Amino acid sequence: MNFKLLFGFILFSISSVFAQSKGYWQQKADYTMDVSMNVENYQYKGKQKLVYTNNSGDTLRRVFYHLYPNAFQPGSEMDIRAQTIADPDGRFMTKSKDAAGKEIKESRIARLQPNEIGYLKISNFKQDGIAASAKEVSTILEVTLAKPILPGKSTTFTLDFDGQVPVQIRRSGRNNSVGVELSMAQWYPKIAEFDFEGWHADPYIAREFHGVWGNFDVKITIDKNYILGGSGYLQNKNEIGFGYEDKGKAVKKDPNAKTLTWHFIAPNVHDFTWAADKNYLHDVVKGPNNVDLHFIYKNDPKYIQNWKDLEPLMVRVMDFYNKTVGNYPYKQYSFIQGGDGGMEYAMCTLILGTGTAKDMLSAAPHELAHSWFQQILASNESKHPWMDEGFSTYIEYLALNEIPVKKVENPFTGIYKTYYSLVDSGKEQPLSTHGDRFDINKSYSIASYYKGALFLTQLEYLIGTENTRKAVKRFYKDFKFKHPTPNDMKRSAERVSGANLDWYLTDWTETLNTIDYGIKNVEGATDGVQRTGVSLERIGRTPMPMDILVEYTDGTKESFYIPLRMMSFEKANPTPEIKRTVLADWAWANPNYFFEIPKAKTSIKKITIDPSGLMADVKRDNNVYEVK
Repeated sequence: MNFKLLFGFILFSISSVFAQSKGYWQQKADYTMDVSMNVENYQYKGKQKLVYTNNSGDTLRRVFYHLYPNAFQPGSEMDIRAQTIADPDGRFMTKSKDAAGKEIKESRIARLQPNEIGYLKISNFKQDGIAASAKEVSTILEVTLAKPILPGKSTTFTLDFDGQVPVQIRRSGRNNSVGVELSMAQWYPKIAEFDFEGWHADPYIAREFHGVWGNFDVKITIDKNYILGGSGYLQNKNEIGFGYEDKGKAVKKDPNAKTLTWHFIAPNVHDFTWAADKNYLHDVVKGPNNVDLHFIYKNDPKYIQNWKDLEPLMVRVMDFYNKTVGNYPYKQYSFIQGGDGGMEYAMCTLILGTGTAKDMLSAAPHELAHSWFQQILASNESKHPWMDEGFSTYIEYLALNEIPVKKVENPFTGIYKTYYSLVDSGKEQPLSTHGDRFDINKSYSIASYYKGALFLTQLEYLIGTENTRKAVKRFYKDFKFKHPTPNDMKRSAERVSGANLDWYLTDWTETLNTIDYGIKNVEGATDGVQRTGVSLERIGRTPMPMDILVEYTDGTKESFYIPLRMMSFEKANPTPEIKRTVLADWAWANPNYFFEIPKAKTSIKKITIDPSGLMADVKRDNNVYEVK
């Protein structure tokens, strides 16, 4: 190769690398908000400045905002969905009886009075000081820009907003079931995400979210007797008090003031949430890597000790998540009593927190897990809810298995059984179904939380536990703050293991194909040779490699491994203490497979397909041959 050709090749290679590194882009939205809350009528007024940077290659002529509070009005899409879905969320419904004594369920939203509804009204919308056309369409604000936003350019949007906090029904609202006055989630005009797929201006019907990263500078003026907690770092601690102030420094308060202004800054987040109550207690505990863990809960004897018991447990859980996924990147996280169950937000969660510390472990670890998968990785939770919910469930169950003195071998057993029940019901829909489009809530929940978790537990079966844990860490390291897609997780697992896994992502997430393998026949040799033939069959459409355990009458064990041809991969022996034989691979197109065990049939006590239980075989009764 001559020098000019070599030099040109080097330049081409370098430019290709640069091009790949520049191929990914995301928008940026920096918010400055000044809000005043009237605690007498639960109405608030605010001003918002949003500096929006268009890092895409598109010229934008319109933008979209979410107006989530508008969902809490009679006749909204959220209201109609609650009335028409076959298994409505109980939090949406109220029960009564007709004249004949028959129970009637009605939508709580449909019964809201004008002073109980939620709303967010926008006025004075301007782009760089020039009025733009803004049209409210239920929970979406459609804005026709005064001037296009060119690729790589920034613009500044300003607007005024008037809001009313709805009666607590779902996530955000006032006076929830434990008496928290203000759970302020999805409360402000929030610009919709625009990415490589286009705009994600989904109407709000109580499902999931997708947001634009940016910096939030938020000032909240409220009655001075209220204590706040939420996203971001409090900037004026010594003016506020309530246990926030720096130790050893005097609290500076104006005794004549009727209100306080709380000033928060939340860097590089895609949401901002807060809660407020006159009767909150506030504890701060040091967590891993010097992270401040805030616990903000009702000053009620029913709750106090339970919340204090929760505090050391959540320190342990956060430490486990850091070691299992990667370090939490902020210096603060808050567990706040509020909301309607448990819901993840930027740098905080709202949980009801009404039970013992053990009871709260059914919510708090899961919501904390979301900080890694929804708030930091931030896949599109609306389109791929299984990535966030499922992966959070996976590490939650791993963490909860670390807390007891005695661990169980497979902490996911119950999840597999719940998934099997969904398959048997005939109501399953593919994981690729948009979160808003599931026919029934039960299908959504089991698919997103449980089948989504099984994507990773089953990955342990495919490529091994060590490789799967490495893949999770690689996924986090490579894609934090980058809105990854399902393919990105698959590629992380491929990069770590070397296995081909496209077939797995497709079958598990885009189809209703199931896994079903069986032991068809076990036959001893008739020619006097010490060997036993085993015939296996693939009944379901989804292929899998085979781990097979043989237990002999003398108490010894032996395992056999059948690689899956389309994986082009051989898994390390998951039980190195047991001798393993690697057999010829199994091609998917052939539903049958035969191999021989070099011992007489009379010496065999039991043969088991997948002794780990990590393969989601929907009919496990044919996975075992046993001599009784």
